[in-house]
Amino acid sequence: MEHVTYEQQPKRIEVTDVVLRDAHQSLIATRMRTEDMLPICEKLDQVGYWSLEVWGGATFDACVRFLKEDPWERLRQLRKALPNTRLQMLLRGQNLLGYRHYADDVVDAFVQKAADNGIDVFRVFDALNDLRNIEQAMKAVKKSGKHAQGVICYTTSPVHTPALFVEQAKAMQAMGADSIAIKDMAGLLTPFATYDLVKAIKAAVDLPLVIHSHSTSGLAPLCQMKAIEAGADRIDTAISSFASGTSHPATESQVAALKDSPFDTGLDLGLLSEIADYFREVRKKYHQFESEFTREDVSVQINQVPGGMMSNLANQLKEQNALDRIRDVFDEIPRVREDLGFPPLVTPTSQIVGTQAVYNVLAGQRYKTITNEVKRYLQGGYGQAPAAVNPQVLKKAIGNEPVNEGRPADLLSPELNKLREEIGSLALSEEDVLTFAMFPDLGREFLQQRAAGSLTPEALLPADQKTKSRMSEATATEFRIDVHGESYEVAITGVGDSGAGKRKIYLSLDGMPEEVTFESLNEYVAEASSGRKRATQPGHVTATMPGNIVDVLVEEGQVVKAGQAVLITEAMKMETEIHANLAGTVAAVYVVKGDRVTPGEVLVEIVN
Repeated sequence: MEHVTYEQQPKRIEVTDVVLRDAHQSLIATRMRTEDMLPICEKLDQVGYWSLEVWGGATFDACVRFLKEDPWERLRQLRKALPNTRLQMLLRGQNLLGYRHYADDVVDAFVQKAADNGIDVFRVFDALNDLRNIEQAMKAVKKSGKHAQGVICYTTSPVHTPALFVEQAKAMQAMGADSIAIKDMAGLLTPFATYDLVKAIKAAVDLPLVIHSHSTSGLAPLCQMKAIEAGADRIDTAISSFASGTSHPATESQVAALKDSPFDTGLDLGLLSEIADYFREVRKKYHQFESEFTREDVSVQINQVPGGMMSNLANQLKEQNALDRIRDVFDEIPRVREDLGFPPLVTPTSQIVGTQAVYNVLAGQRYKTITNEVKRYLQGGYGQAPAAVNPQVLKKAIGNEPVNEGRPADLLSPELNKLREEIGSLALSEEDVLTFAMFPDLGREFLQQRAAGSLTPEALLPADQKTKSRMSEATATEFRIDVHGESYEVAITGVGDSGAGKRKIYLSLDGMPEEVTFESLNEYVAEASSGRKRATQPGHVTATMPGNIVDVLVEEGQVVKAGQAVLITEAMKMETEIHANLAGTVAAVYVVKGDRVTPGEVLVEIVN
């Protein structure tokens, strides 16, 4: 057999394992708890990884929103448990870990505190590849003395060419990047395209190059091998029990593939196997967050939905009893993406595009409702769109309002002192202030719960686990159920089949007898507990999707115009205005900020 001749000098390939961040974000909606990470850290620390990705991305949000864990404390615990391994995080440039741009002083403070608490490597990206949006974060990383990794968000479109990506790599080198990462969040790379892109970047930029590719299409392991042949220095993998599908190539498989080659990683397959066994058992604890839509599916080459986005999208649609529409949403996502000028689908643009696609599908009419984030995006609030946007969508979303063409953060005044004042004594540290900055409502609620001592082991369970734990005994007919933070006494007196996948339930809720037909008890309690009547008239204002009230913009007696915004809701992490269907006078407002609402409920009543 003829011996293969490689075009570059043999070198040991370095490995970053993402099991503690991106892998579980992609497969179980970012729900892995710190208590399931710490017991295996001693073995992870022995492997000899170049780094472990442990923080950033959606983990900060999930800790505060779902797990009721302090994300800073998670980082400190991991730093203590992994003393010999570089800890790496994913940072969204000027967005940090939130869903808006922050003033430069907040960016500086966040990076420094992340470094102080244990981060060694900052992977910095912008969802639009607008490099103006990573400049401040890169400066802050360099000032902290840590490793600054500039990121190219890989995607395909008429404007995303290898020449463009090479120019971006050169610009990041000029910013002081210590390494470059090709971030293929949707698994869009193909093996030969990978080879050509890596060769082009390595020829132009003398920096270590990392390949981060999700296995969604099944091509990522092949892409990594071609990248290595072309000169890549490092690969991102996930331990096998949290690998493949919308996650990443399996660490053990890639280590085995490179063993005894010029690119041997030097990692111990036996030790990796022990780690895989541990995480295989851990994953079973999170089975309710598994989804059929996180499996390998080459159709990602068509719909372009990233792994983390697919996992969360499936989970969110399931919560809204609309999982049967997910294929329609997948078909709509590329159309919305083209309308918005082909943004790469990575947080926050993946949420912006994905949520708008959901609204378009569930409403049965494209852009009947346009989220505030889409409006902000079209106004230049996130940076420059990669290509021209659909002029009809632009007109419908923002009318004749101006579009900002500068760096969005240039319009922001320093805000750190204001944030400190707003959160006040609830913040016991600068880290607490930054948690509040990332998620004002969620962060405040979290800090209030901590101050009240209500973050008990039971409270730390995700809401759906609380419900299931209380319903676990098949013989139980009386129990307490938690819905959106409220507790209700439920007694079941009988159950019957109503057909079409629904059940008739005979029960009492807080002592009141009822006969209902719903797909789930949670669905019934959420509606029954609101006490709101069903919308039947044009003046009855209702929500398109289940969500929370962020702001009430009108009051009783106020005169409103048709199309005027009367409420702001949050659904799937995106805010949306709800408008009056007709002109008239506000006769009643049935909600306040923080209320949970569902479609069909009367939220505001308008008479003319």
